[in-house]
Amino acid sequence: MLNEYKIAAPVGTALDRFIAKNQTQFQYATGELSQLLRDIALAGKIINREINRAGLAGIEGSFGDEPNVQGEIQQKLDVIAEIRFIRALTRGGQTCAIISEEEEDIIYTGNNDAKYIVAIDPLDGSSNIDVNVSVGTIFSIYKRKTMIGSIPDRTDVLQPGTEQVVAGYILYGSSTVLVFATQYGVNGFTYEPSLGEYFLSHPNIQIKPEGNIYSINEGNAFEFSKSTLDYLESCKKKKMTARYIGSLVADFHRNLIKGGIYIYPETIKNPNGKLRLMYECNPIAYIAQKAGGIATDGKNSILEIIPHSIHQRSPFYVGSSHLVSDAMKSLS
Repeated sequence: MLNEYKIAAPVGTALDRFIAKNQTQFQYATGELSQLLRDIALAGKIINREINRAGLAGIEGSFGDEPNVQGEIQQKLDVIAEIRFIRALTRGGQTCAIISEEEEDIIYTGNNDAKYIVAIDPLDGSSNIDVNVSVGTIFSIYKRKTMIGSIPDRTDVLQPGTEQVVAGYILYGSSTVLVFATQYGVNGFTYEPSLGEYFLSHPNIQIKPEGNIYSINEGNAFEFSKSTLDYLESCKKKKMTARYIGSLVADFHRNLIKGGIYIYPETIKNPNGKLRLMYECNPIAYIAQKAGGIATDGKNSILEIIPHSIHQRSPFYVGSSHLVSDAMKSLS
């Protein structure tokens, strides 16, 4: 007699089912936050499709010659990703305002009765698209401070990372993975394209306190401080492995799963750091902390920094707790 389990094995816990099951963890939520996560997941599915067909659809390469607000040349997929996410968040109705790497100021959705603010980097590492290397989306969700029904303002979007309700990223690689953190922990979901669903694949992620990987762009070494160079030398003496992709999501995801440290320090060119606090450092730091790791700017916890501008930058050290602590001792 055939084993029923073998011929029809469970496919796992779908994202929607996981969200519904855990919605009661948020006492102030009545379904809006769950819908917001679904909106982000849907946009991620669309971006996954666009990335997979980029070469055939002619949407690789740069989008014009004019730099964006960051002084960087946008890629075509940067533009596509931003349009898709803003459209999904606006039409979903649960977001009253958005801040994005690609826009100079606050994006008002017109959903003034909505409770939530979203900070997003629509496509991190987009310059890697042309060479078929992993890229990602980074996002974080805050509960608004102003009165519901009013037009949101800068007090809503400039909140410290400790105020995040959810933070996450979508990694578009050999498989597409959605990872998000709440105050209750970090979980990862892998996209199954034939079913069009994300399924729980990495429950209750915990980053190892130790690790053997350090991730840094050593091409900038001549602009590093002596203490940073000394720390890197100590990594080499311990025979740690250098791994750097150039996409924050991809580098962090590897270290989250395997254990390691990601470093983007201040340099002569960027004395205040290069990564953006609100939609890169804060969400990644929140995920790291909820997984048992540490994230600092070299002196203070990233999550406790009081932001003063949407595109504020920061040095960034994140990863396994022992590795980051050792780095801070070396740099002090």
